[in-house]
Amino acid sequence: MRHRIAVVGSGPAGLTFARVLHRHGYPVAVLERDPAPDARPPGGTLDLHEGLGQLALDKAGLLAEFRALSRPEGQAMRILDTAGTVLRDWRPRPDERANPEIDRGQLRDLLLGPLDVQWGRGVTQVVPGTRDGVLVHFTDGRQETFDLVIGADGAWSRVRPAVSSATPHYTGVTLVETSLDDVDTRDPDLARLVGDGSVAAYGVNRALVAQRNSGGHVKVYAQFRAPLDWHTNLDTADVEAVRSSLLALFDGWAAPVLDLLRHGTAFVHRPLYVLPVSHTWTHVPGVTLLGDAAHLMPPLGAGANLAMLEGAELAESIATDPGDLDVTVRAFEEQMWARAGRWAKITTAGLERLVSPDPAEALALFDQVQAS
Repeated sequence: MRHRIAVVGSGPAGLTFARVLHRHGYPVAVLERDPAPDARPPGGTLDLHEGLGQLALDKAGLLAEFRALSRPEGQAMRILDTAGTVLRDWRPRPDERANPEIDRGQLRDLLLGPLDVQWGRGVTQVVPGTRDGVLVHFTDGRQETFDLVIGADGAWSRVRPAVSSATPHYTGVTLVETSLDDVDTRDPDLARLVGDGSVAAYGVNRALVAQRNSGGHVKVYAQFRAPLDWHTNLDTADVEAVRSSLLALFDGWAAPVLDLLRHGTAFVHRPLYVLPVSHTWTHVPGVTLLGDAAHLMPPLGAGANLAMLEGAELAESIATDPGDLDVTVRAFEEQMWARAGRWAKITTAGLERLVSPDPAEALALFDQVQAS
């Protein structure tokens, strides 16, 4: 018997789930509100861990293709103080493959492959327990029923309310993102500062982090503790006004570090939200969650990795034992909650140390992570 299965969201979690099911010959409806794969900028680079994201790609039969696309040299990390002094300069061994980087857009295209995504199908509500199954309401007014609906639709999931009343809360830390294009040609000094991977400078309750993507593109993140409404009197669409505000926040930092902001092309406001550290729910037949929809946590390298592995594991479990879908999903949820809870604690504590009154905490955390 073939179950009617839908996954809402075409991010790493949803696409990995669909790709693994597809590999096992099972159909799945991928429902995505965006009208096309390139409707929005895909975001920055991701480091995929050997035992998490890379394992998920292996389950999807895509590990070799990932290795051809990924950038092992992107694992390099340089730590500066606010004066621009290099405190740590870690470079991977030539054979280091623990956490290679890949652009989000490249990962998306790799996962999409043969999948037939239903673009422009925004979900407004999911209603479990109807006579014909789980009822999905769409933005265009249409409705459709499925045996299993999986919410992989991110922080502000439209599927989550079907199983949980939890909503994300603000961490007290805000990110403002900007970009540098063709950095090796236009800004060779900044290219050298960033290196092959990432560079980070830490001060009191704030940080500047730059990550190299492919094609000479660099993402820059200003991170700081502030009220959620810190920008009330600031026109966030006014590039020069945002730049001036950020430069004032980082006043006194070394000029080469501040050039990461001075040379930025546009600025995007990204306050950091999280779900409760041990977010669980009473099992609801026919509905479950993956990734940020289930366990939104600080963006410290775990979220996408967990999301992909969860998608791969759930798909594999369904394909291996398709008989009792509800038993399979229950078992998956228990496993997901335990692992995600551990990572949520780690990343929450990590954010406290990275954007801290004591910049030495960030350096100590880096030393701890590299030592392990």
